[in-house]
Amino acid sequence: MSVVGGILLMTGALFVLIGAVGIVRFDTPTERLHAAAKGPTLGLMLVGAGAAVTIGSAAATVGIVAVIVLQLLAGPIGTHMIGRAVEHDPG
Repeated sequence: MSVVGGILLMTGALFVLIGAVGIVRFDTPTERLHAAAKGPTLGLMLVGAGAAVTIGSAAATVGIVAVIVLQLLAGPIGTHMIGRAVEHDPG
């Protein structure tokens, strides 16, 4: 199971890295928000799944699932609010 966990961890880290590169490379705020919302969210889910597989403890898995659920709730709301603030900025 540690091979599966390692693959999930590395794939998740790769998605987070791609999201970070997108934030740096994109020009407009809406493009940057897209990169900040999509890649790291999937990356966190994969890293969490890899950590849960690697650790193998039920208590750790419950905590990891809680973190993933909170990220799935807070991530879209945060990027939506930032996007609205950028859209309505007079400057």
